[in-house]
Amino acid sequence: MIKYLRHSEIDREKWDACIHDSENSLVYAYSWYLDVIHPDWEALVKDDYAAVMPLIGGRKFGVNYLFQPFFAQQLGIFSPECMNLKDNEFIEAIPAKFRFVEIRLNALNALPPATNGVENHANILLFLDAPYEFLRNHYHTNTKRNLAKAENNHLHLVKNIDIKDIIDLFRANRGASVSTWGDAEYARLQRLSAVALQRNRAFTYGVATPDSDEIVCGALFMKNKGRITFLFSGCGEKGKSLQAMTFLLDSVIREFCNAQNVLDFEGSDNANLARFYEGFGGENFAYSGYSFNRMSFFGRSLLRIWKKI
Repeated sequence: MIKYLRHSEIDREKWDACIHDSENSLVYAYSWYLDVIHPDWEALVKDDYAAVMPLIGGRKFGVNYLFQPFFAQQLGIFSPECMNLKDNEFIEAIPAKFRFVEIRLNALNALPPATNGVENHANILLFLDAPYEFLRNHYHTNTKRNLAKAENNHLHLVKNIDIKDIIDLFRANRGASVSTWGDAEYARLQRLSAVALQRNRAFTYGVATPDSDEIVCGALFMKNKGRITFLFSGCGEKGKSLQAMTFLLDSVIREFCNAQNVLDFEGSDNANLARFYEGFGGENFAYSGYSFNRMSFFGRSLLRIWKKI
């Protein structure tokens, strides 16, 4: 039996135990993580937390809807047991009050091919259970060339840099064209970083130049059961010219290789980014997005308007 639980009704200890024990465990789905990215999250829970699904809801123009929050690439259904979604039981259990749904499931939530509203998304993973030299030998030619340039620039890695330095690099460069993010989103990212670092579930790395120790590139990574998630990064024009991001990711691979770890590049549907991540030998492991619309013709017109707001 699947129950819809309000935020206050969720047993957080049982919830986190379910996420931890799931084969498809993802850092995004722990209660502490959800508390930061969407404090009023709700859930669908099967039996006594044998399987769970977080619900990230909002309300606009009087319409309740589900959406995918920032800083959580995938959510969906989690269970320590082998999941069979042929009957779409969790999807069908989404309360009728949610008139519009646009969410991302995870890689083990393979809905039947005939399911309406399903769209696949790309995610690049690199398994690190091999020596560094083996992994480096499998870099693409262009990645090897860029890494050689970075090494010739005598860059060095700086650990535990301030998340604000990474955000500042992002906002001054790529972030200038990201209109959907404002002060609230960056403040949430800072809060998420602080909470994760306190729990030893994250780390930050930067890349500096040899002459001035100037940080030209930085990244925030999340950790969960050997999965290292490349959550957020910032790189200035100088960092790009010095191939600092290639150097940073290679440094992570070098540090965490030869163990049962996996580097999750967190994307991407952007062909250029996907090509960059695949250059390190990563493979595409698709996951599904799911959407449906229970709204009337008038409601659909409102939907088109609010997506522009």
